[in-house]
Amino acid sequence: MARHQYESPRTYRVWMAVNTVIVVGLAAWIFSPTTQDPDTTQVTSNAAVQAENRRQAEKPAPTKAEILAIPGVRFGISTPQAPWSSVEIDKAAQAVGAHPTMVQFFVKWTEEFRPDSVPQSYKQGALPVISWEPWEGVKKGPSQGKFALEKIISGQYDAYIARFATGVRDQRWPVAIRLAHEMNGNWYPWAERNSGNRPGDYVKMWRHVHDIFARAGATNVIWIWSPNVITPMPQTKLDPLYPGDDYVDWVGMVGYAIEESTAAQVYSSTLDAIRKFTQKPFVITETAVEKGPHQLAWIADFFAWMNAHPDMVGFIWFNFSKSDGGRSDWRFTDHPPIAEAVGQGLKSVRLADPPPH
Repeated sequence: MARHQYESPRTYRVWMAVNTVIVVGLAAWIFSPTTQDPDTTQVTSNAAVQAENRRQAEKPAPTKAEILAIPGVRFGISTPQAPWSSVEIDKAAQAVGAHPTMVQFFVKWTEEFRPDSVPQSYKQGALPVISWEPWEGVKKGPSQGKFALEKIISGQYDAYIARFATGVRDQRWPVAIRLAHEMNGNWYPWAERNSGNRPGDYVKMWRHVHDIFARAGATNVIWIWSPNVITPMPQTKLDPLYPGDDYVDWVGMVGYAIEESTAAQVYSSTLDAIRKFTQKPFVITETAVEKGPHQLAWIADFFAWMNAHPDMVGFIWFNFSKSDGGRSDWRFTDHPPIAEAVGQGLKSVRLADPPPH
């Protein structure tokens, strides 16, 4: 099941000046970009934000091993303006009575790595999870020859990948990267059935990207391999798409409850398939539940199912509405009964502490 397709939100401003003084003043302001929280009218200068991020980045960084060793279940969230909007994260925390310890955001291969996204995440007490997508976005469709896997394997994107890896390395703090997720579906260009790709290309692509990071010394990456649940594409086997334990830290799953009444109906067949070839800890990298009479019961069962799986290290709630790009209104923040159910569920599991920050 395709979970969603959307373009990452971007905010653009155009300022007009009517005399020389205003032009000069505004030009100075424009070339020092600003960050505006979408839920407030306060604008913070880029210089102030970067100074705060530098202070965060200059703190002693935890190691990747220390992050992986944190016990308990990580409560993650993905929001339209993550990781930049502390208001969105705080709103989610207030709604459910627990603060997220992972925050996921999306980066296309037309975008460079932004080092400031890492301290921005950590200062909110959350591990940054970058969903790194080799495409130009949904508007170009599910088959994009520009990003054919063979082109990545052959080195056409090596300079971009190396820049990304160097940026991740240089900022020092651990970052989780979910590379080319839902590869077992047919709705993304990196699927082996799209873009002129061939069987075996996905694993070659993954290992090629991973090796560039290794050569750059970017050892602070937590690699997440994350297929979609197998229900909509049962004929696509997962084993041939798995890069191998030497290339993966966590295995993930993307799965939403549509009409299912239990978590097992959504996840168990996929987890059983994965456990045939790896015992790596697993994380639900996107989840939520469709509105309906089953909604509250499914949430309660999801947390019970979670407690029955001690090898599960976390989950990420996809807190998007339709207007944000979600297929449905997946938010709990704007639906108090859903937020209450999630909050009760969070109380029933051993939640992981936030990463050092």
